Amino acid sequence: MSDTLLKPEKDFSKEADKLVPEAEQLAKTDVQGAIDKLLILEKQARQASDLATTSRILVTIVTISKTSGDWNLLNEQVLLLSKKHGQLKQAITKMVQVVMGFLEETPNMEVKLSVINGLRTVTEGKIFVEVERARVTRILSNIKKTQGDLNAAADTLCELQVETFGSMTRREKTEFILEQVSLCIERGDWTQATILSRKINKRYFARKPKKSAEEIEKLKKEVEEREKTRQPDEAPMEVDDDVTDLKLRYYEQQIILSNHDYKYLDVCKHYREVLDTDSVQNNPEQLQAVLARIVYYIVLSPYDNEQSDLLHRIQQDSRLSAVPVEARLVKLFTIHELMRWPMVGEQFGPHLCNTDVFSAQPSQTAEDQPHRRWQDLRKRVIEHNVRVVAKYYTRIEMGRLTQLLDLTEEETEKYISELVTLKTIYAKIDRPARLVNFAKPRDADDVLNEWSSDMKSLLGLLERIDHLITKEEMMARILPSRGEKGKAR
Repeated sequence: MSDTLLKPEKDFSKEADKLVPEAEQLAKTDVQGAIDKLLILEKQARQASDLATTSRILVTIVTISKTSGDWNLLNEQVLLLSKKHGQLKQAITKMVQVVMGFLEETPNMEVKLSVINGLRTVTEGKIFVEVERARVTRILSNIKKTQGDLNAAADTLCELQVETFGSMTRREKTEFILEQVSLCIERGDWTQATILSRKINKRYFARKPKKSAEEIEKLKKEVEEREKTRQPDEAPMEVDDDVTDLKLRYYEQQIILSNHDYKYLDVCKHYREVLDTDSVQNNPEQLQAVLARIVYYIVLSPYDNEQSDLLHRIQQDSRLSAVPVEARLVKLFTIHELMRWPMVGEQFGPHLCNTDVFSAQPSQTAEDQPHRRWQDLRKRVIEHNVRVVAKYYTRIEMGRLTQLLDLTEEETEKYISELVTLKTIYAKIDRPARLVNFAKPRDADDVLNEWSSDMKSLLGLLERIDHLITKEEMMARILPSRGEKGKAR
């Protein structure tokens, strides 16, 4: 197989112009005879590095084989022609592309699969037809998926490492990876889906087309024309088109993956990325749905500095006025006031449970995510109340604390212990005395440092007062008294 495209030693185009019509006419009665005549000229053109003539003859041979209806002959010719000594890469690429166009004309699925397997055999390990192999493999994967063999479809498509293909456009690479992730999600291979999704660079979705729709369509036509003459080692021409559809599809998959692992903060971030797309902002219904889910998942996220900062930024978003119920819910989590769970369940429960995010009643499914999220919401409300109590109390009786939290003593100890473990609050429980102490003890160094700071502040105030008194005394000496003013008059 020729690695480099040499200058043709001889032009066989005139011989091809004469031989091709004769071979096509002969193929109506003797297919093998027509192919044999073409193979003689093909050898001469190949040895002379005449790419145009070689490509034309290869295409003619496979077309004659297809027209005859003998698909086994077609597969044999494709395999034999690709293995010819010194065969030109561009000629093989052209032949493979033409045969791929025959897939829609196959009489049945069995024949179609045989042609696909033949193309996959020819293109295996050849970089110059890696894009064609990927597209054929994608067709095979879709067939297996249609037949109900999801595992085989996923294995077939996931064997492609499209991120390494230099001759494939970035958009097509992204589409392939998204389809791989989708198949892994469908068959429940969450680990593989997560690994594959990391191959996509999110900065690609931040691009916005700088050209109008008419200019993009014109550029696409130019790309199609260039693809016909592009050399295998040349990079494809990119079209700066809109990638909103890929962005929405990508974040939809990320939301599914994060929801499976109950990473609520990540889900919230993904919905915020979806919110920043023009198609969502220009659609009031989609805007309200995305805003509502942003609120749901931020309040479901465990409390930390990042969650607290994002919570307050969401609460200050002016677009939140489009979802008043969710706006009231997020406001409750931003103020240091107790919110009793019975009140929250009564006021927000019916509205929240009408969505697909929450469910107050457990279901019989293996992964009852909506009911678990409802339980996690109750947990976040209780944790918020514990933090509020820790802020306003240094010591409180266990009975009073359980009354404020609407919990039993066992549940109260459980939630306090979890928050202490996460270092969200400081607390010590005195079971015999039935007291909870939220005051953090200070060591001698802290007390000494505080005393030193207070003394420094006190001395500073005394110095300031002394300065003011001295200033007043000096002013009193300078200004004349009223008696002296009268004598002067």
